[in-house]
Amino acid sequence: MPLRTIPRRALVLTVAVLTALPIAVLTAPAQAASAPPTASAAAAAPVRFVDLPDTALPTDRAPHRITFMYRNDTPADQTIAPQILVESPQQGPFLSPSDVRLEQLGRDGRWHTLPLGSQTGTLYTQLIPAKIVLHSHHTLTENYRLTVLHAPARGTIEPRIAIYA
Repeated sequence: MPLRTIPRRALVLTVAVLTALPIAVLTAPAQAASAPPTASAAAAAPVRFVDLPDTALPTDRAPHRITFMYRNDTPADQTIAPQILVESPQQGPFLSPSDVRLEQLGRDGRWHTLPLGSQTGTLYTQLIPAKIVLHSHHTLTENYRLTVLHAPARGTIEPRIAIYA
């Protein structure tokens, strides 16, 4: 039986792509809202996250409004992306995207359902469509509505802001 060999370059490339894939899913770049992207800016991942105050996941099935603000106090514009994490209790039971509905208040004044990803008990919103440019000394206010669909659910709502270089 002949022995098949895999070229080393192909093997290294495959491993690199498979290793980077989970990171790309969480932090894949998108076009900034008010400026055309450059090749280097489009490929960049967030350089840091700013955690905002968290709250307990509501236990009833009523819609609950979540509002958070982030102010750019720097002298330069910042490319940012708001993100909502819904953390399951460490001991379980773990939440699934079908357990909650998360909606964002759009500029048209209507609620738009956001798809949720899931990784190791954490539900999250994608950074890709949320990436915007926040001008110097401006404040971003985000309004969300969260509804627990399958009670009883326990967890924590953790909003945060991804900051890009």
